[in-house]
Amino acid sequence: MDDLNSDDLNGGVSAEKIGRAKRGGGRMARHKVRSAPLAADVKPVRPGLSGGQYRPLTDAQIAQIEQTIYQILDEIGLSQAPESGIAYMSAFGAQAGEDGRVRFSREVVDKALSLAAKDITLCGRDAQFDLHLTGTRVHYGTAGAAVHLVDIKNNQYRESHLADIYDAARIVQQMDNIHFFQRPMVARDIPDPAALDLNTVYACIKGTTKHIGTSFTEAEFVAPAMEMLHEVAGGEAAWRARPFVSNSNCFVVPPLRFATESCLVMEEVVKAGMPVLLLSAGQAGATAPASIAGAVAQAVAEVLAGLVYVNAMVPGHPAIAGTWPFVSDLRTGAMSGGSGEQGLLTAACAQMLQHFGLPGGAAAGMADAKMPDAQSGYEKGSTLVMAGLSGLNMVYEAAGMHASLMGFCLESLVIDNDMLGQCLRCVRGVDVGADNLSLDVFRDVCIDGPGHYLGHTQTLSLMQSEYIYPDLSDRSSPKEWEELGKPVLVEGAAAKVAEILGKGDNGVLAADVDARLQDRFELLL
Repeated sequence: MDDLNSDDLNGGVSAEKIGRAKRGGGRMARHKVRSAPLAADVKPVRPGLSGGQYRPLTDAQIAQIEQTIYQILDEIGLSQAPESGIAYMSAFGAQAGEDGRVRFSREVVDKALSLAAKDITLCGRDAQFDLHLTGTRVHYGTAGAAVHLVDIKNNQYRESHLADIYDAARIVQQMDNIHFFQRPMVARDIPDPAALDLNTVYACIKGTTKHIGTSFTEAEFVAPAMEMLHEVAGGEAAWRARPFVSNSNCFVVPPLRFATESCLVMEEVVKAGMPVLLLSAGQAGATAPASIAGAVAQAVAEVLAGLVYVNAMVPGHPAIAGTWPFVSDLRTGAMSGGSGEQGLLTAACAQMLQHFGLPGGAAAGMADAKMPDAQSGYEKGSTLVMAGLSGLNMVYEAAGMHASLMGFCLESLVIDNDMLGQCLRCVRGVDVGADNLSLDVFRDVCIDGPGHYLGHTQTLSLMQSEYIYPDLSDRSSPKEWEELGKPVLVEGAAAKVAEILGKGDNGVLAADVDARLQDRFELLL
């Protein structure tokens, strides 16, 4: 490659000249390196990379919001707690007033914070998928309660079914940058709530060994699911040692009201040893203040009340602080999950949770776009990279979600997996060290070498560990793009979905275990 000229540098190096590279083996050597499998600790991105580079709040602003949070809990409190919850929280030091509101002094909140789990492991059924929630470690995954599936072939929506949840789980099992699978859809073909809850858990565990999140409609629906999970785990003791399912629990109905039925569910899952996501999902301008700072303060206050509740029951029980304030388009009142304000809200919540030292999760990546199009791309990309750079531990709704949580798209799981890889690369940041800034490399190229770095040994050594390459996105030249038949991103994603689902059952649930579950429970998949 000694014959590079200015045209090469301005217009790109030709394949022929790359092929003539001698130093380090040239094009064939780079292709060989690119194709070789990488050890997990060498990959350019992986679950649990540390973020925190983006901090939308100053220290003074954090102090102001913190003061407001404590005042909300002490002076206003929350209403509509169940009697059992009032008993737990009162015994912990909270004050149940004659007006039906439970109030929490700063001392009570700080007591709960001192007992709360600060380092949580969300287990996968396969230990390679364990998620370690602490500090600013970032993980992306699915979530939601979409009632429609996006049909990209016919450019329309249809009701979501149990089989769609199973299909989504099987796809996520193959997506390296989607780290957990929280149920993203509601099975509209199962009208009975008890059957819905049980079969949703089954569809998830049959499709993936990554950590699973699910919800329960009523407290009595928890026990059958726990029996199923004990069977899968190999007994209750094995389950309690490595619980691989967490409960997404909307324990509050904003503003500042406990959700009685969900609180009773929360009590049951805590007793059963299941990690819980304490989820506050106010909508700015509707069920939360229109100001971003006010929405953050209310969400954190509600979650801290939930933290008191949980730690009053079982000190140190794994509870994820789920601050999920959403954005309203104030012109219409409709939710706007793909807005810039949503990214800002999520990042600010992450910063406040880090201030309190709590493992936390929030939502990002919820496109308002109805299809996986350009609007979807910019809405998802902007909010997801902000969430990652903020150091949010669990980024929910991060793949597949459309229409402001109303629609879920299987093909978008594949597209979003590529996008999340790029987000994670941003989270990882710039590696600065002696090897990466070696003067010998500059000397080799500029004094002793060909005047370019394409074939240098450092380039070959870093091309896999320093850079991430998309599985689906197109980086070809216009000429190559035409020669390849002008590939379309969504069509490529559809082909990948068809390939994964076309293989049938992926075998992640052992056949003998599956048979026992089918015999013991009324399963509809």
